[in-house]
Amino acid sequence: MGSNSSRIGDLPKNEYLKKLSGTESISENDPFWNQLLSFSFPAPTSSTELKLLEEATVSVCRSLVVNNPRTGNLGALIKVFLSRTKELKLSAECQNHIFIWQTHNALFIICCLLKVFICEMSEEELQLHFTYEEKSPGSYSSDAEDLLEELLCCLMQLITDIPLLDITYEISVEAVSTMVVFLSCQLFHKEVLRQSISHKYLMRGRCLPYTSKLVKTLLYNFIRQEKPPPPGAHVLPQQSDGGGLLYGLASGVATGLWTVFTLGGVGSKAAATPELSSPLANQSLLLLLVLANLTDAADTPNPYRQAIMSFKNTQDSSPFPSSIPHAFQINFNSLYTALCEQQTSDQATLLLYTLLHQNSNVRTYMLARTDVENLVLPILEILYHVEERNSHHVYMALIILLILTEDDGFNRSIHEVILKNITWYSERVLTEISLGSLLILVVIRTIQYNMTRTRDKYLHTNCLAALANMSAQFRSLHQYAAQRIISLFSLLSKKHNKVLEQATQSLRGSLSSNDVPLPDYAQDLNVIEEVIRMMLEIINSCLTNSLHHNPNLVYALLYKRDLFEQFRTHPSFQDIMQNIDLVITFFSSRLLQAGAELSVERVLEIIKQGAVALPKDRLKLSRLLRHTRGAHIFENVYLNLQPCWLSVARQVNLRGDQIKCSLRTACYTEAAFTFNQVD
Repeated sequence: MGSNSSRIGDLPKNEYLKKLSGTESISENDPFWNQLLSFSFPAPTSSTELKLLEEATVSVCRSLVVNNPRTGNLGALIKVFLSRTKELKLSAECQNHIFIWQTHNALFIICCLLKVFICEMSEEELQLHFTYEEKSPGSYSSDAEDLLEELLCCLMQLITDIPLLDITYEISVEAVSTMVVFLSCQLFHKEVLRQSISHKYLMRGRCLPYTSKLVKTLLYNFIRQEKPPPPGAHVLPQQSDGGGLLYGLASGVATGLWTVFTLGGVGSKAAATPELSSPLANQSLLLLLVLANLTDAADTPNPYRQAIMSFKNTQDSSPFPSSIPHAFQINFNSLYTALCEQQTSDQATLLLYTLLHQNSNVRTYMLARTDVENLVLPILEILYHVEERNSHHVYMALIILLILTEDDGFNRSIHEVILKNITWYSERVLTEISLGSLLILVVIRTIQYNMTRTRDKYLHTNCLAALANMSAQFRSLHQYAAQRIISLFSLLSKKHNKVLEQATQSLRGSLSSNDVPLPDYAQDLNVIEEVIRMMLEIINSCLTNSLHHNPNLVYALLYKRDLFEQFRTHPSFQDIMQNIDLVITFFSSRLLQAGAELSVERVLEIIKQGAVALPKDRLKLSRLLRHTRGAHIFENVYLNLQPCWLSVARQVNLRGDQIKCSLRTACYTEAAFTFNQVD
């Protein structure tokens, strides 16, 4: 490195890096540090370039791993950085570009080294490397034992206290990224860590008082979406072909950590990495999610999760209970706007889930909003483009819908919001439709996509549970939404008949061949019948609670009434078919009395008149829905979301700037549906 701009290919031979990682001890007061920290790079623009950068420096980093117990150069570098940060705030006020630039470079080197050290050694060995000083090989000073804690506290202070200006933007991003890299220790342990160095330093001691301030700052970084300064405002010397290594390796490493949130399943397609308009907002969000999902220590609850669970709106003047630690206030309107605008990223969707699920103040506020369509439409668009999304993004979007549909007020209000010209819905031109009808269309489309393509056994549970939660509040369903409800039932009916036919043929074939094992058609049939019953419950709930509000559903029901004939006498459906059969019979009789060749308008008019005339007491309320109104159809339909890699990290593959981890942390009820063997 040094005062000249460096090329990646020159790094293994760089004399300053060789000296840093060599056998010679360097005092923290040595002029060498000013020379080492005067470097810049053309910014890597792809994962390939990031990989090249890491491969070029890994030999230097590993050499330092070997020599640091003798030289203590890692500790000296950290002390140089810590001494500089004491003057950082003043330097920002005085516009001291060079000082901030060199401090940023020191932190960048620390971040790169830290990543390699974490990959190469245990946490205990990592802690020792922070204690080595210039003494005999392997010796350390007890006075230096807290250097790691001092570094973490310094990073927290840098994130929370340094004003965000053009000249401090880069070092703020680097500080957040370094903390994410530090927390990646969990990636190299199959078991969940409860006594790690992150627990030791972040959940108690000197770092603990910064909890609420750090969480609040990270949230505001996400809310504000501050873009990086223009090239002319960069503090790093520029080359003609690009900026300094601001978002290079450290930013790439931290952003790459997001891939370990993946749950697997639906499609399992890698999401395209969007261009980051605000690296600071993205890195802050990643750090916030990692902190929130740290496991509780044996004797200490996660203070960062406590802070996320308890913060309130700035307009809420009520005092915080003394039992709630780490509480703070934030502008909910700004938070709501940012969440609505950022749902194209899966980490923003996870933040929305976390807040809705764990913070009752946020949930109450969002459900009370009169512009709920701004929140719901991005979630529906995620589900609509299910084939383009990663599985965790789809699941989180569905769980968010489940949380929202628990609320009767939400289920009523979405049918009062009228939307015009939904351009991303391509199956049919929707010039005018209610938000509730659009939600039904998208959820049904997700079910049908899953039945024909991915066949994920959990997706049906979540989709049908959302529809069931809404069903009692269906109002003025769009004719296309009503048609799609009946079309889905038609598809299920065909699958039921096909499996029944296959089971019959298999049974006949077994009479002539006793050695051939029979496919388990009985299980398949039982699964499909469970789904059919769920669909009948949804239709029945709508007819029971809001018949007069949904003439289009009655029309679609009458138009396809032959579909329901086979289920009238079926022992699994006789109870639930009573109401549906009553409605079909009642309205069919009125249409018959009105004569033949009726227009659509005339049929709808007769249905509306009949809905008023039909005595409500003739319809029996479904027992299942009566006991579950306003709640989930299934008690355990939620993901047991510890979607962070810190909960159950498995099958880890660390290479370059990409960190991948397949997680399967979804715990569902045994009533989950499957179509695995149904064509």
